[in-house]
Amino acid sequence: MAAGLLPRLVAAQGPGQVAGTLLDQATRQPLPFANVLLLRLPDSTLVGSAQTAENGTFALAGVAPDTYLLRAEALGYRPARRLVTLRAGAPVLRLGEWLVAPAAVRLGGVVVQGEKAVVVNELGKTIVNVDKDLNSVGGTAVDVLQKVPAVAVDDNGQVSLRGSTSVTLYLDGKPAPSSLRLDQLPASRLATIEVITNPGAQYSAQGTGGIINLVQKKQTQPGWNGSALATVGTRDKYSAVLDLNRRVGKFNFFGSANAVDNRFRGSSGLQQVATADGRTSRTDQTGQNLRHQASKDLQLGVDYAPNDQERFTLATELYKSDLHQTSDFATRLTRGADPAIVLQNQNLEVDDLYNARISGSYRRTWAAHPGRELTASATYILDGGTVTTEQRVLDGPADYARQARQQLLDVTIHLPSAQVDYAHPLDDKRRWGAGLKTDVMVTPGTADYSVQPVPGAPFVRQEAGSYRYRYQQVIPQAYGNYQQKAGAWDYQVGLRAEFTGLQAQVLPTGSASQRIFNLFPAATVARTLAHEQRLQLSYARRLNRPNFLQIIALPIYSDARNYTVGNPDLRPEYVHVAELGHQVAWQNTTLSTTLFGRFASQSIQSLRTIDTVATRLSGQPDFIARTGYANFGHTASYGLELSLTRPLTAWWKLTANGSFFRSQVASYAGDGTRANFTGTAYLLNTFSPTKALALQLSGNYRAPLVVPQGRLLAVYGVDVALRQRLFNDRAALTLRVSDLFNTRRQSTQLAADGLTADLQSKYETRVGYLGFTWFLGNNKPASTIENQPKGDTGGFGG
Repeated sequence: MAAGLLPRLVAAQGPGQVAGTLLDQATRQPLPFANVLLLRLPDSTLVGSAQTAENGTFALAGVAPDTYLLRAEALGYRPARRLVTLRAGAPVLRLGEWLVAPAAVRLGGVVVQGEKAVVVNELGKTIVNVDKDLNSVGGTAVDVLQKVPAVAVDDNGQVSLRGSTSVTLYLDGKPAPSSLRLDQLPASRLATIEVITNPGAQYSAQGTGGIINLVQKKQTQPGWNGSALATVGTRDKYSAVLDLNRRVGKFNFFGSANAVDNRFRGSSGLQQVATADGRTSRTDQTGQNLRHQASKDLQLGVDYAPNDQERFTLATELYKSDLHQTSDFATRLTRGADPAIVLQNQNLEVDDLYNARISGSYRRTWAAHPGRELTASATYILDGGTVTTEQRVLDGPADYARQARQQLLDVTIHLPSAQVDYAHPLDDKRRWGAGLKTDVMVTPGTADYSVQPVPGAPFVRQEAGSYRYRYQQVIPQAYGNYQQKAGAWDYQVGLRAEFTGLQAQVLPTGSASQRIFNLFPAATVARTLAHEQRLQLSYARRLNRPNFLQIIALPIYSDARNYTVGNPDLRPEYVHVAELGHQVAWQNTTLSTTLFGRFASQSIQSLRTIDTVATRLSGQPDFIARTGYANFGHTASYGLELSLTRPLTAWWKLTANGSFFRSQVASYAGDGTRANFTGTAYLLNTFSPTKALALQLSGNYRAPLVVPQGRLLAVYGVDVALRQRLFNDRAALTLRVSDLFNTRRQSTQLAADGLTADLQSKYETRVGYLGFTWFLGNNKPASTIENQPKGDTGGFGG
């Protein structure tokens, strides 16, 4: 069909142009990545097509004078049509703002307005609309990310994408503070989560696994608007959030306040067998855990738009997080034929963390030149606090060391950054862009080691085992890219340059220094096919820089027998990422298919070994395990991702996505590679049995995954939630049960030279949540769960 259209497309070429900006009718927010088709009358022959930019602008050029039908198609919105006429004397037609309405579905005689689905899959990008996901109520960002193909989140909140843990986190398009834990970030703070698997040159090269951008809520409707949400969960779980905005003339004031207080109970088990100095030792532990998380967050900001082409934004945020975790467990130590020693232990962790952020940005567009845009921003983040860990022996043999040990980490992190981006259209089919950015990180800190000689006595600082450190890193960056459209083809090529300069010093152990310059090419080729199909091929080179705790030689103890330490000789790992994606839409159904490959060299691996020196010096009948980092071998993952969104009936909609891929890592034992076929699956059923009631039933599964020294076992679970609209759409009541069958648990099996370990943990995952939301001003719950208040989708580059 495409070949048959070519003669007509060429014949339709002329001097004319049609341009405009596609906006949401209710919020007047831009609609990016929408398709705009120009059809000849009366036979609807396709004359040309375009895709809207991130700011909603589009332009169709080379159009001959005539009367046409212009059609706009955006996922979740009604198709919009309008007649346009180009005359020889006025060949350029600028439509200005073109407003489109959400899609309408007829249900039992009632017209139901809908918006985007919970999960929207675009080529190279997945967007999770958090407001529209009932199974996120009372949950965290971790609960939302479980819905993304090939994403896995472990018990510590560590995210991996397609088997890679090198995932870069952004908050509102800026680097997230290091204190941010996804398992402590309430889902109620978020509007959307954007997962970009293969970013272009305009994005930072950091993160071989991709970029995850957490976009917080910000309302922009005129007048007073907002919402108040209170949630209570079983066994002491509470949260509350208030979002408000006031738009007056050229100003938009926005703010939010959040508070969370949750207690989670759990259990854990550990079996380790080690051989050191010719003797075999075995450690068996079982215990119970109590984790108390509390956080408070305040955000304030203002937008000022002196005209339709300029906008200034100033925002600030204050965040406080507290974590208190207690683990009580029994330990059985066995060495050779010696009698076993049984101990009662207690581990404590207290985190007192804070974060302050202030940012300003400026955006300039030109109505006479659609696609031309200048943005500039600056951000300063102050991140820090204290982390205290203690290990105690509560009961055991009299001759066993009964003293308590404590490590106090005091951290302060300064993160200033600034960037400027500019995009300039050469004509209606060609555009170039460029940008500059600088990221700076400065963190001084201390790690004090103390012991308590006898119970009840004060802790006494020990010079041996205490450290002071200072780490500073500067990363100047620059990029340029070029885009061109030729008929049904779209091309984009770009090159990014980044320099990494760091200096680290740990007293009294030593220092580290790196000066590294890199170039990162990226390219994308896409073709629009007949019947609403799109094919896209992309490639990018990326890197994973080790974080400062992976570099500085600072031992951090998780308990008396296990510690983690950095490696000053650690270098970045480099990766080549390629994707071939296809997307087709028909009859309200969208199917996305992606073949991907990720190939890394100089891989950064986390390794668990026996510290024979520390074991010998401890004088105890057990052993000390050390977790460190090293560059070795190659890793690879390649496979297939699928995503399907389809209404099965007028009241039942299905969303399914999954991945199946081969994950391959270098074996630490030096005997080649470790590999397995693995994947993820997620299924969401959305039901609308009545006008005011909505129900969601979802399940997810993550298959076992190999690591250099073992494997992570499978994780799976089912969630259910329902929402009832109340008081003429002024309020909504939501009931949710997470992990309905109580199946989600984390299990890891490790094997290294002289050491095997089996670790299991089961936190409280089956939780019932009841949430009540009151909508203020123009905000209301829509007639379906897919039309909750919509925040600014944001955007970022540099």
